[in-house]
Amino acid sequence: MAIDCAPGLAPAAALFRSLGDPTRLAILQRLAGGEARVVDLTGELRLAQSTVSKHLACLRDCGLVDYRVEGRQSFYALTRPELLDLLRSAEQLLAATGDAVALCPVHGAPVDSSVEVRA
Repeated sequence: MAIDCAPGLAPAAALFRSLGDPTRLAILQRLAGGEARVVDLTGELRLAQSTVSKHLACLRDCGLVDYRVEGRQSFYALTRPELLDLLRSAEQLLAATGDAVALCPVHGAPVDSSVEVRA
């Protein structure tokens, strides 16, 4: 007999999927330091504008970032300060587990090493 535990966990799973991309984590890390425009993010992260915009749209859809308009510019920022606590907790967990997650045969697939992520 299978137990269906997904309904109560679906929102958390969706949150972690939204955080499951190195580029999105890098964007969040940058926005933790203050708001930024797409042009700022493309220059600092050395990514294409279309890539940054796509990931910002995902993060906006998840309610993790939003923007304000000033003239013709949009300034993106984190919507929830609790996100920083979550990222710090993840960093501590990763430090405690060592390479176990990175070496996981299912979820430890190689990631793009051109994007360095620090929470």
